Amino acid sequence: MSKKEILLSEIEQAPEPIIDELLDFVQFLKTKIIKGRLDTAIASESSLRKDWLRPEEDEAWQSL
Repeated sequence: MSKKEILLSEIEQAPEPIIDELLDFVQFLKTKIIKGRLDTAIASESSLRKDWLRPEEDEAWQSL
């Protein structure tokens, strides 16, 4: 039995209040992942900005 199957089996047997908490927790984890990706993108932007603002970059992208 896979971990996913075990988890689904446990959820099927859980009372409604626990299911509510599980749903909240799963949504929290998904938000945490998205926030981590956003933080990485923001951190990268400041280090790449110096290259993006160079005249050579403007020339390279001008034809697009």
